[in-house]
Amino acid sequence: MKDGVPEGQAQDGPTWAGDPPPAVAPFGPGDWARIAMRGAPLGLLVFGGLACLLLVRLVERPLFGPRRPVTPWITRGVCSAAFVCLGMRRRACGRPLVGEGAAVANHASWLDIFALNAGDAVYFVAKAEVAGWAGIGWLARATGTLFIRRNRGDAAAQTRRLRKRLEQNHRLLFFPEGTSTDGRRVLPFKPTLFAPFFADHLKDELQVQPITVKYTAPMGEDPRFYGWWGDMEFGTHLLRILAVRRPGSVEVIYHPPLRVAAFPGRKALAQACEAQVRTGLEA
Repeated sequence: MKDGVPEGQAQDGPTWAGDPPPAVAPFGPGDWARIAMRGAPLGLLVFGGLACLLLVRLVERPLFGPRRPVTPWITRGVCSAAFVCLGMRRRACGRPLVGEGAAVANHASWLDIFALNAGDAVYFVAKAEVAGWAGIGWLARATGTLFIRRNRGDAAAQTRRLRKRLEQNHRLLFFPEGTSTDGRRVLPFKPTLFAPFFADHLKDELQVQPITVKYTAPMGEDPRFYGWWGDMEFGTHLLRILAVRRPGSVEVIYHPPLRVAAFPGRKALAQACEAQVRTGLEA
């Protein structure tokens, strides 16, 4: 134990530290060939899809305002095709939530965004720093991500913004662990972001769906291969995934939705969601 946290689950501030990531071996000619073969179509797909989405949004915004009846389908198509480019298999178990509500999931990698967007029209809730990340930040803003700050002084304002998006029937999806891990564990869920669900005019109608994202590493690779945590660099991690000879897979498990009104408060709901997600990962 370290500061009351099991070894391997220690956190340095907002970022999960855990054990050091595996060393990255130098890339050989075959690795660079696979990087080019997979990376070129992936780049064209993502940025071509982004351009298409922005063009459609020019018409969608004045007609529908904050509602997005068309562009989420572009996002889903791009994210589904991304796994084809990567050579990864994506499996889904269960069904996404139907009707008003939100979703929560464990967080293992930047790939989670593709895995979760491929199966449902969702709007991510992310820390404000993500908006400034090259590549990922652009995509996040274009797809309607809600950025929030972790300052306690901003809590009331963040809650109001979350409620507003829920009232607009946006399916919000957030990662209650507050950080990404190596994909082999579920950290305790922070209950703060569950508070908006308990607004008097929302709690009787809303449901929250727990989702487990579960990666299987390529044969012969470290089981944490797809995990992205600590101070790992995005570019290096992306290259490793593009270069691997035989890619692994990802499974998205949609658990039964939980009715908000069935719980006495945000802490109880957070614990119930955490238990479902943990069960899916450990199965």
